[in-house]
Amino acid sequence: MVQSMAATKTQDLDATTRQVRMLHEHGAGLVRVAVDNAKDVECLAEVRRRVPEANLVVDLQENYRLAATVAPHVNKVRYNPGHLYHHEKDKPIEAKVAFIAEQAIANDCAMRIGVNCGSVDPAMSAKYDGTDEPGLGGVTAMVESALQHCAILDSLGFERFVVSLKDSDPRKVVEGNRRFAERRPDVPLHLGVTEAGMLPDGMIKTRVAFEQLLTQGIGDTVRVSLTLPFDEKWREVEAANEIIGDIEAGRFRSVPDLGKGLNIISCPSCSRVENEAFVDLAFKVREIAQFAKQHDITIAVMGCRVNGPGETDDADLGLWCGPRYVNLKRGEESLGAFGYDEVLGRLREELEGMIASGKRLAIT
Repeated sequence: MVQSMAATKTQDLDATTRQVRMLHEHGAGLVRVAVDNAKDVECLAEVRRRVPEANLVVDLQENYRLAATVAPHVNKVRYNPGHLYHHEKDKPIEAKVAFIAEQAIANDCAMRIGVNCGSVDPAMSAKYDGTDEPGLGGVTAMVESALQHCAILDSLGFERFVVSLKDSDPRKVVEGNRRFAERRPDVPLHLGVTEAGMLPDGMIKTRVAFEQLLTQGIGDTVRVSLTLPFDEKWREVEAANEIIGDIEAGRFRSVPDLGKGLNIISCPSCSRVENEAFVDLAFKVREIAQFAKQHDITIAVMGCRVNGPGETDDADLGLWCGPRYVNLKRGEESLGAFGYDEVLGRLREELEGMIASGKRLAIT
């Protein structure tokens, strides 16, 4: 089954309704909507009333208690284990998960444990730091986090759940899902390469992961996460169906070595985006960075404060976007906040400096 996510702000009721209906009519079996506050919940309820035929998944942010008010309006509740640690820090994780599960049971909902490499619980990341092979950093922590939360739900007697293990690097997605499937073959998996970026690169990265996993029987629902204009989000569904169709027909495509050359990752244009200028910025970053395409450099462009800070840490240069400013980073180091109209110039300076320093080897 193919899933997608509404890109509009949930409180923009008419736009969100159009988006949910559009994705459903283009074949999305699941449509995800982000909820961050009580007003979002009110709008979600109205979207459900207007589009009752769509299967809705709510994307909880750090406030897990919103599960009580959103569960009556959706088919599935998704939470990120890493985000649970940012709210009511003195409360045990088990108690928070139990609360979400109680709401799911009371409202006949399924659940998704959504683990991202860039937002794993800090304690889990520290415990498994340095245990992975080069290029696969964070995979063990991601898998162990998912297994921990499966065990919590098992102890509660809750069985209607699915797990996702995502990263922007398809190699980590493949490795993480393979490891998890070996240890918990009974648990359904939702597949996706998060922040896959723009077409065609985003589809290529996702195809790499899907071809390797689906052919092994790993994966039950899928999403292709693409940076797209809001009115074109249906193309995520189209891309997913194309990949699935090719795999079913035995058509496999050769792909470039994603470990070499310029790599630009960008998150999907979802409802967490605080400024639609993020989408245009992502395309401009790709355009101005082409002079560096022969160098092994990763640039991450993130659209919100939820995933932006953590999920740019592993990139050589990272940009995460707020309502008015773009935060520029070099690895984990902050370089400051810049206006949308000035950050590109500073990014180019950093990129030129990185190449001049000789820290990145050019492809021969």
